[in-house]
Amino acid sequence: MEIATKIAWFLLALVHVSPAAVLFRPSLVQTLYGISPDPATGLLLTHRGATFLAIVVAALWAAFDPSVRRLCTFVVAIAVLGYLLLYARAGLPEGPLRTIAAIDALALAPLVLVIWSAWRPAS
Repeated sequence: MEIATKIAWFLLALVHVSPAAVLFRPSLVQTLYGISPDPATGLLLTHRGATFLAIVVAALWAAFDPSVRRLCTFVVAIAVLGYLLLYARAGLPEGPLRTIAAIDALALAPLVLVIWSAWRPAS
């Protein structure tokens, strides 16, 4: 079970690598989100990249340190479920935002596994 849990954490980290890369390459805003970043939007989306880097670090940390997994389930669940809820509330828009939603929907499976693994009663 531990190997499956680690793989799930790695998959969750991988899902967040592209948006985290915006921190290092702000031009990715156009590619990932389909919007031309004006100075204010570009700054906010680049900062969003820093936030996603924190999510990547949390997921990788949880892959190697079981003691942080419960906390990290909150961090990753907020990112994945938060986006899916906001996307639905926005009316399921087409384009790059739909691609992000599809990737986050696929991330639900490893998310459920890591939540179950972190919060199941001790045997």
